[in-house]
Amino acid sequence: MIAFLPLRDNEQNAQPALLIALDRIGPVVKSISSLLDTPSDLYNSYVLVENNTLLDHDDLISCLDRGADKIILSPAHASEVIGFIPSDRILLLLDVANASAVSDKTRSGVSGVLLKSPSLELDLISSVSHFFSNSSIYVLSTSPTPPTPTTIRGLLSVGAVPVIPTSQLTTGPSSASQLNITDAFLAPLRSDRPDGFFPTVVSSFPQGGRSLGLVYSSRQSIAESILSGKGVYHSRKHGLWRKGETSGATQDVVRIHLDCDTDSLEFSVIQHGAGFCHLNRPSCFGDLNGVAALQSTLQSRMESAPEGSYTKRLFSDPDLLRSKIMEEADELCNAETKEQVAFEAADLLYFTLTRCVAAGVGLVDIERNLDAKARKVSRRPGNAKAKWSSKPASTADPSAKAGQPSPPDLNSAISMRKYTAASLSPTDRAQLLRRPVLKFDDMITKVKPIVDYVRTRGDAALLELTAKFDKARLDSTVVFPPFSPESMQLDEPVRTAIDAAYANIRKFHEAQADGDTLVVETIPGVVCSRFARPIARVGLYVPGGTAVLPSTALMLGIPAQVAGCHEIVLATPPRPDGSISPEVMYVAHLVGASAVLKAGGAQAVAALAYGTQTVPKVDKIFGPGNQWVTAAKMLVQNDTDALVAIDMPAGPSEVLIIADRTCEPAHVAADLLSQAEHGIDSQVVLVSVNLPASVLSEIESQIDTQARALERVDIIRQSVAKSIIVQVEDLETALAFSNDYAPEHLILYIEKAAAAVAHVQNAGSVFVGPFSPESCGDYASGTNHTLPTNGYARQFSGVNTLSFQKHITSQELTADGLKALGPVVATLADCEGLQAHANAVRIRLGLI
Repeated sequence: MIAFLPLRDNEQNAQPALLIALDRIGPVVKSISSLLDTPSDLYNSYVLVENNTLLDHDDLISCLDRGADKIILSPAHASEVIGFIPSDRILLLLDVANASAVSDKTRSGVSGVLLKSPSLELDLISSVSHFFSNSSIYVLSTSPTPPTPTTIRGLLSVGAVPVIPTSQLTTGPSSASQLNITDAFLAPLRSDRPDGFFPTVVSSFPQGGRSLGLVYSSRQSIAESILSGKGVYHSRKHGLWRKGETSGATQDVVRIHLDCDTDSLEFSVIQHGAGFCHLNRPSCFGDLNGVAALQSTLQSRMESAPEGSYTKRLFSDPDLLRSKIMEEADELCNAETKEQVAFEAADLLYFTLTRCVAAGVGLVDIERNLDAKARKVSRRPGNAKAKWSSKPASTADPSAKAGQPSPPDLNSAISMRKYTAASLSPTDRAQLLRRPVLKFDDMITKVKPIVDYVRTRGDAALLELTAKFDKARLDSTVVFPPFSPESMQLDEPVRTAIDAAYANIRKFHEAQADGDTLVVETIPGVVCSRFARPIARVGLYVPGGTAVLPSTALMLGIPAQVAGCHEIVLATPPRPDGSISPEVMYVAHLVGASAVLKAGGAQAVAALAYGTQTVPKVDKIFGPGNQWVTAAKMLVQNDTDALVAIDMPAGPSEVLIIADRTCEPAHVAADLLSQAEHGIDSQVVLVSVNLPASVLSEIESQIDTQARALERVDIIRQSVAKSIIVQVEDLETALAFSNDYAPEHLILYIEKAAAAVAHVQNAGSVFVGPFSPESCGDYASGTNHTLPTNGYARQFSGVNTLSFQKHITSQELTADGLKALGPVVATLADCEGLQAHANAVRIRLGLI
């Protein structure tokens, strides 16, 4: 734990010895104005951005990339960066009087708060701590005098860490105006031993944090260690013990930690000489092993390896060492089994560490670099350099192209892969019909803990997961009607558009409703019937990640409303401030939703499937979503305890366009891009029917030009790279390919398009002719846009009114009917060995 947080407030006048000592006992707060002109790393630092500082986002990123643990920002500054800087790297700077005025959005976007207070009143600070629950609380007094050790203990007892300016700290004795840093550090430490000593674990830095031994410390030894940077302890027999004073096995203290119960310490040290143990071993618990032992051996061999030995050759021949590193890296990449990977990785580590030792680099340096990289906020693309990238596979080999391609150069054309159907082998053609691979087994493994958590903890889990994944802190999970007018405030053009779409979609779905009872007399006296009933309780999932989707709420809510479902629970992720988009709330009102669940992802699916204290359990879940949502739907539908059905398996959005020489290239490109923008896993397909090269070239040019003008170009660039153009000679071949592909959306941009519909066997929805863009079906033509993807159009229909109904059959037999049918039933029952079935007939016919 941290006993206190120093604040550097007098850089020019601060004692160098004080600043060095402070680095040994925890992080230090530094002003951003003193850091921008210095290139040094900011490891072990919190960076304070004063209220009057002109905020530069690049400067903040630079500080975090240089190793700063956190940045401390005013609410105004924080509002500018919440969302693109991780919340665990932000602290909020507040005057204690204004703490309760912080918005929920700001509270959920930071990991803690630094309070400026004229006094250190524990009751006031405790109340603020409750307001910022689950956050770190730091308190800076504006008083000219430092807090006493008693005050420090009091603050820590209410969950607050004091922040003390360095002008109020000293390495000398404590006074009314300055507090000794050891007194501050040891304020919370308590010993349960009669001699007042503190058990102290000494661990090696880094070397995996290996424990070197257990010793004891006194206040005097700790104070000396903090100031000298050397390992100093207290021997129960001989008093103050300066490690290595006689043996030469000294220690450099990197950090001194208090444990969570404040009754013991840990010294992280760099050990020199033979080792920590009096038996001249590295540790009192035995020799080093693993990577730490290898480093020690290599350091020894570099100094004393005999001439001609292999290790000596490696140290003296850089070309040999370089070749071995490259050789072992290649063998590791080609290893297949677990044992082979471990074996080759061990070889690579040996030669890599040899290279490091030869350059004077130790594990300390490597781990510090790893820590620094982990703290970076800005990231490189992560692509391999050209000479290490795999060579592009031949365009004649679609199987080689069907995997995940490397992210393309931003300057390269945004283009699809092109194939000629006549030149494809059956294997190549089958490969083209495959979608980008989705590893649902892996996804189900990831979502199961989330589903189980919601199932067992209900609303508490929902609130926690919504704060974690959606960055929204909620007081309740569900909104029930009547919905407030404030939650549905829309611009009039948007409201009018939603009303028009609602009318069209409802009209088409009302025509689908099955309200008639089917009655058939199979033989005289035997009447069979079938009638429809609504599914009583349905859950509608409306995604809300990268876009607001009132259209999906319409497509799911209207058929549920038309079918007569008794409960309609609409689930959608909340915005960071905890609200639902007014467009979705307005649709919830139109379709008569009985509840709106403010949750997304797997947690929303779990809540719908099992129910919680406030979320009604449903009988069937509808709606599209990302891989987490889809995996959760597949998981709960196979759980007999959930007793819930789903609409269909789902995957990324897709469109297939069949185009001939009558097409307009710009329109074809626009239709392809309308689906490519959904996500990086979306796939679009163009089947060109004997298109002239000039027309095909113009379509490709339009794809590139139009894509670059769209806001979601980065998504499109990746999805288009996985998409294909298939050139065929005639319409029959084109339709055959489409039927095998079974697209979610099929656009017929061909001459006599209406006549071709008769030959469509597999598709989610068909768009016929040059004036039927797929966008119309997505929003307002009347058909439903929740459709089967990933080839499931071979087996599934898109969502429709019948999806929200179930059919029940009945039969009624007269006495004469049973006389005619009974012997048939009894004979078949006897054949199957089910005597009770036969008896139920015979007893009525008087045959028993």
